[in-house]
Amino acid sequence: MRLPVPFAITASVSVLCVSLLGGCQPQQDDTADQPPATTSADAVTAAGSSFAAPLFNQWLEVYGTEHPDLSLSYDSIGSGAGIERFLASSVDIVATDAPLLGDEDKQFEGHFAQLPITGGMIAIAYNLPGVQGPINLPRAVYADIFLGKAFRWDDPRLVAANPGINLPPKLIQVVGRRDSSGTTFAFTNHLAAINKDWAAGPGVSKRIDWPGGAMEARGNEGVAQRIKVTEGAIGYVEAGFAQRLGLSLAWLENQAGGYVQPNVETGRRGLADGSDHPPSDLTRTIPDPQGARSYPIVTYTWALVRDAYEPSNKTREVHDLIRWTLTDGQQYAEALRYVPLPENLVQAALAELDRL
Repeated sequence: MRLPVPFAITASVSVLCVSLLGGCQPQQDDTADQPPATTSADAVTAAGSSFAAPLFNQWLEVYGTEHPDLSLSYDSIGSGAGIERFLASSVDIVATDAPLLGDEDKQFEGHFAQLPITGGMIAIAYNLPGVQGPINLPRAVYADIFLGKAFRWDDPRLVAANPGINLPPKLIQVVGRRDSSGTTFAFTNHLAAINKDWAAGPGVSKRIDWPGGAMEARGNEGVAQRIKVTEGAIGYVEAGFAQRLGLSLAWLENQAGGYVQPNVETGRRGLADGSDHPPSDLTRTIPDPQGARSYPIVTYTWALVRDAYEPSNKTREVHDLIRWTLTDGQQYAEALRYVPLPENLVQAALAELDRL
């Protein structure tokens, strides 16, 4: 996918830590309202997905050590806000968990590519003190929870799916994303695939009006923190964020009818969609993976990259960074609970990058 763009470039920013590994504070709700990042000749700026923020920051830390003359930054503002900055030519790279599909690329005025850079899982996390879990969530039930149709933890369907677990007679408090989010796109894409009421109602989008009285927070880190401090809460969040915060993660019923936990192996199987030979389609989504051991809510993260930047050396710096994330950088994914790209997808992405 390619379209050409004049590109305005101005100042530099330092690496922003959003990873929960080092005790970083969750993103504040007013982040998206701050002035957009700007760029300079010796700086490469990236912004977007909070889902992939810990991995992107790990990449920039390692790559920055190897390239000390280059100023690198990542701003975790959500996929939607990141795309807006890319449209405004105020950021060099965007990470998004929602690929541009159909005619969406027509809003851009230049040549660019969207390349998968990592994969991951969206966990359904919950806060039920005293409940010995993990709990099983049937797919019909978790869809109804986010639709506001199932609102008690002792719902008979949940009780039946969790023999031996004493589920409390408490109200379920849903936590959703407030900002324009690729995580929300992937999550609602899954819900629409498994539930006709969701498909006909809230639908698939990066931002939705949550049914019922859902609490809202900004970013994966904000949702994870809100769940952590709210008894009875449930929400969707990148699996690594949830695990690093010590949140309880449900086992989800997949298309084959089994209950599966989110981990790198089940995520890898989900992204392969039950195949021994993962597809190499660069913008393919997998809303309801096949396979008995596949985790059911998975997504890739894509990078939007222009064919040319000003000054001319910026083009090489940006493309070299993306090439490194697709090759040497993949080794850092699994430790942060992301799924490294399969080799055939890496090669397809590298070929597309070379065509820019």
